[in-house]
Amino acid sequence: MAPLNVASVRVAFPALQSGFLFADNAGGSQCLSTVVERISDYLLNTNVQLGADYPVSISSTSRVAEGAEAARELFNATSTDEIAYGSSSTMLIENLARAMEADVIEGEEIIVTGEHESNAGPWKKLAARRGAIIKIWHATQLSSAPNNPYAVGLQLDSLLPLITSKTRLVAFTACSNILGTVVPVAEVVRAIRERAQELGVRKVEVCVDCVAYAPHRRIDVRGWDVDYCYFSMYKVYGPHTSILYVRSATLRALSSLAHHFLDVSDKPYKLQPGGPGYELVYGCTAVPPYLRSLTPSGDLGDAFDAITSHEQALLTPLLTFLRDQADRGVRIVGEEQTVLARVPTVSFVVVGDRRIDSKDVVKAFDKKGDIGIRYGHFYAYTLVDSLRPALNVDDGVVRISLVHYNTVDEVNKIIAVLKEVLA
Repeated sequence: MAPLNVASVRVAFPALQSGFLFADNAGGSQCLSTVVERISDYLLNTNVQLGADYPVSISSTSRVAEGAEAARELFNATSTDEIAYGSSSTMLIENLARAMEADVIEGEEIIVTGEHESNAGPWKKLAARRGAIIKIWHATQLSSAPNNPYAVGLQLDSLLPLITSKTRLVAFTACSNILGTVVPVAEVVRAIRERAQELGVRKVEVCVDCVAYAPHRRIDVRGWDVDYCYFSMYKVYGPHTSILYVRSATLRALSSLAHHFLDVSDKPYKLQPGGPGYELVYGCTAVPPYLRSLTPSGDLGDAFDAITSHEQALLTPLLTFLRDQADRGVRIVGEEQTVLARVPTVSFVVVGDRRIDSKDVVKAFDKKGDIGIRYGHFYAYTLVDSLRPALNVDDGVVRISLVHYNTVDEVNKIIAVLKEVLA
C-alpha cells in the first residue's frame, strides 16, 4: 500500500495554508475546497425547487440524488432509499426516535452508552414518553492499563448482562469522541442478536453512532448488520449537515413525520420533513471522490487503510510522550497504547499533587495563538461524569484530535507546548 501523500492532501484544504494547527478535528474537520465549490455552484446555478419538469429543476433534482448516492457509498448501504439527510446528527436521531415511538411498548428496555448524547438523549426522552426503561452500557477498566483508572472502554462483557427479553434497542458508538477507542461493531451486533434470540426478544434493533468513527475508518452497515447508523459530514471534510442510514425493512415499519398526504411509506423523506438543505447535500458529493483520490486504486477501503496507517504515525509520538509523563500526573483517558483499535483522538487529565485543570492546559495553547485544541466533556457528559477518581465534569478532559491531514511535525509542535505546560 502506497503511503499517504500528506503534502498533496493538505492542498485540498485551503484553511491549512494559513499555518494554523487544527487539532480540534473531532469537533469539526476543515472543509474541502471542492465541497465549497459545489455548494456555490448549486446556489448560483440550480437553486430551484425539486421535482419540476423544466431543465434547471431536473438538474437540481439530479444533483440532490447524487448527494444521496455519495452518502450510500460512505455507509456501504444497499440503496439510496436508505439514506436521510438532516441538519445535525442529534436532530436526525430525534426524528428517528419520534418515528419509532409507536413501536415501543411500556416496560421495554433501551440500552445506551455514556458517550455523545446524540445517541442517548433522544432515546432517554423516548423512554420517558413510552414508559420504557433506560439502561447504560458503561465504559469499564481496560486490562491493558490496570494502574490507570481513566483507561476505560466499552467492553462486550459489560453489555451482555444488560440484555433481557425486554430489550428493544441498543444504541452505542463505533468510536468514542473522548476515548478514541474503536468498538468492534460487527462482533457486538452479532452478540446482541444471538443473545436476543436466545431470550426470545420481541424485536431488537441497533443504532450506531459513527460521528467519531467516520473520519478514520470505513463504515460498513451491511457487514455490520445494523438497523440505524449516522454521522456528521462536517467532521468528514464536508459541510454542516448529517446523514442517517436506515435499513429498508426497518424504514417501512417507522411512522412518517412528513405531511399526511404524502406517500412516503418506504422513502427516507418520512424522516426529513420539509427536506434537507439541498446545496449541502450536493456539496457532500465531493467527499467520496476526494477519499478515493488518496490511493492509486481509487478504492474507499484502500483509502481508509492509508488514512489509518498515517494516523497511527501521528498517534505514536503523542501517546508515548503522555505515557512518559505519568510521574507528572498525566493520565491518558482511554487506551494508552498505539493499537489499531485506537484513533488519534486523545484525551488526558493532569492529576495529583501538581494538578492542572484542563482549561488551564488549553489556555496555554490558546495564548500561543496558532494551535487549536479544546477541553470539556464534548457532549459525552455521562462518560466524563463517571470517570473516577472524580473529575469536574465541566472542566472535563483535554482533547487533542488529529486526522489524516495533520503531520508528524505538527504533533511534535503540540508536544513542545505540552512540555512547557507540564514543566
